[in-house]
Parts: sequence; structure tokens; C-alpha cells
Amino acid sequence: MDVLHPQVAGLDLHKESVVACVRVTKKGKVERECRTFGTTTEALTGLSAWLSESLCTHVAMEATGVYWKPVWKILGDGEFDLIVANAAHIKNVPGRKTDMNDAMWIADLMACGLIKSSFIPEEKVEELRTLARTRKQTVRDQTQQVQRIQKILTEANIKLDSVVTDIMGVSSRRIINAMIGGESDPKKLAALVTTRLKASPDELHAALHGRLTDAHRFLLEYHTRNWDYFQASLNCLDKEIDSQLNLLDQEAQANEKPSFRAKIRLLETIPGISTLSAITILSEIGSDMTRFPTAGHLVSWAGLCPGQNESAGKRKSTRLRKGAPWLKTVLVQSAWAATRKRNSYLRAQFHRLRSKRGPKRAVCAVAASILTSIYHMLKNGTPYEDLGEDHFDRRATKVKANFHVAKLKKLGFSVTIEPIAKAA
Repeated sequence: MDVLHPQVAGLDLHKESVVACVRVTKKGKVERECRTFGTTTEALTGLSAWLSESLCTHVAMEATGVYWKPVWKILGDGEFDLIVANAAHIKNVPGRKTDMNDAMWIADLMACGLIKSSFIPEEKVEELRTLARTRKQTVRDQTQQVQRIQKILTEANIKLDSVVTDIMGVSSRRIINAMIGGESDPKKLAALVTTRLKASPDELHAALHGRLTDAHRFLLEYHTRNWDYFQASLNCLDKEIDSQLNLLDQEAQANEKPSFRAKIRLLETIPGISTLSAITILSEIGSDMTRFPTAGHLVSWAGLCPGQNESAGKRKSTRLRKGAPWLKTVLVQSAWAATRKRNSYLRAQFHRLRSKRGPKRAVCAVAASILTSIYHMLKNGTPYEDLGEDHFDRRATKVKANFHVAKLKKLGFSVTIEPIAKAA
């Protein structure tokens, strides 16, 4: 196989050690040298100096947990191209497996140009990504507390969720706090609700009549206190995210580029995309679309296009790949919200595909359409333009006629169509 890069290095990363293999090709002969370094800052600085002395032009490593991040940041100051590869794409052949063999294998693949680089955003965007992901994890933790509160109320035969929409809303918290304080009279508990509650007094009395024990009250207090803690954590994260956006805007202003917040407002013009969703999407894909040659490459990277699995002329499972799970989840959530937007193209697309492919595949197609729009909007700086709910009805007449003829043939009818003569 042809050698594209004669002087390369492969790194096998671990928690406390890095095995490096420098591969040099001279006059058709391959020379390798392997060394082991620690993962402290001083040791990684020594690794960078050794790679520079060896005149390496490309250094490849696999994405192993979070262990690659400090290596990436320290080696990023060197004069070589860094490549982080998907571990599944550079898996070695079965056999003798050692750390040294892994490093040599990565170096061999890099020399032949067989390693595809993973997308790594710039440092500020990566920090925003970490904050956005932490916020999502905190929301999940807070939701677990709500579920546990609901479980305790169910055990006490209190049907609070049947009369209120939000179990942690104003009225619900008043009732729960009163329960924690020892109140068990349904009439007194029902009097704590606001006038906006739609449930009648009789419904409230029936729902709040249960049997609370001291253990139930203790657990209610425990989980509501945890919920309040996570809420305070979310407020703190929101402030930090806002500060990070300010830094990104200052950096964009210094480089005479559109501000990050302007791009967030641009994405908010898409149905189903909220401010938080826009921040999350931009933190995952960045704002520079030159990294992706086409919108299809971005959709494929996100894991929102069907896979290809064909053998002997038979197509097997074409389920979606894992792709970028943090990005895919927020896009699917936004797609579900977009399907509720009346008189919109995305809603029409969802209902058109749901009858053929089912709701799950249909919503993934809508998510792919949203990401395609985002690609072109960020690349060209244009706002979202909805095609309208009647877009599919405005297709070419011949296409629609052939579609209906095919449907009738499946039902067992022989159909011949002729155009109606226009009146003179």
C-alpha cells in the first residue's frame, strides 16, 4: 500500500500511560521506535518534544474516554497535524494485542492515510459543549427526583398528578410542603391551590385523600430538597453558559465575524428550535460549516441517515447509526415540537411519512431535514424559509398522477390516463 506520510506517529492512550510509536519511511524501508510516557503535564510535554525531534508531520490517536483531551491540548502546540480517530474505525486484527502493537498499528494506518479524523471543535465551543451537556445531565437528575416524589405519593394513594399538570408547580409545592409539615386534611390541602387550577373542589378532595406516614414525609422532604438543589445548579449553569456566550461573541467581534448569539437567533427561526436547543446544537456542530463538504456529510455524522448493509443482492437492516448521541437527541426533541407547528412543511413531512414508515422513522426524517436547514443557514447566513404545508401538493402533476396510478394497480385495477383537453 502506498505511503502518503513518511514520518508519522501513533499513540495508544491509557489513564496513566501513553505508548507512542514513531514510524519513519526511508528509501522504502520502515523504521519504528516506541517509547512509553506518563500522562502528567511534564511527561506529555516531553512526548511533544520527542515527536518534534523525530520530525513527525502527523500524529494519530484514538478517542479513548476523556484521556485523549489533555494529550490533544498539550500536543496541539506542536508543529504536526493531530488526528483523533474513532476507536471502532481503527480496530486491530485479532491476534497478539499489546499496547506497543496498538501504537504501531495506528502509526501504520496513519502512514497510509487510512485514518479519518474526528470532528473536534475549537476550544471555546468545546467548553460550551461541556456546559450544555452538563446542563442536560442535571435536568435528567432533577427529573429523577420528580419521578421519585410521584412514586411516594402513589404509595400513599395521593393522586396529585391527576389534578395538576406540573407536580413541582406552585400549587403542587404548597401542597407537598404542607404534607411535609404534617398536614393530612384534604380540605385544608385543597385550599392551598391557586384559582387557575381547573380541577373542581370535589376532584381535589378525592385526589388528596390518602395515607401519609412519617417515612413518606421524610422522603418527600428529602427529594424536594434535592430537586431544589438541582434547580439552583441549573441556574448556576445558565449563568456560566451566558458568560461563555459573551466570550464567544467577543472573539467573533475581534475576528469581524457574526456573533454567536446572532447565529442562535438565526436557528430559532426554525419551528421546534428553542434558545436552549440552538445553543446545544451549535455547541455540538460548531458554527463553521466548512468542516462538512455537504449537508449530507453533516447528517451522516449526526447519525440521522439510514445505514447501508447489503450482501448478495439482499438489503439487511438499515437502522440509524449511533452517530452523535447528544446532537441526535436534541434534534429529535425539536422535531417532535416542530410536528405540532400548524401550516408548516415539517408537520406535513411528518404526517406524510408516518403512514408509510411509522412515527419514529418519520420524526427522524424531520430531524434530518432540520439539520439540513441548519447547515445551509449557517453556511449562507440566511434565515429559515418554510415551504408551507401544501408543498407536497404542489409537486409536478405527472409525479402525482403516476403515484395514484401505481396505487390503483396494487389494488388490481388496470388504469389508463389521458389528459383533459383544454377548452378553446
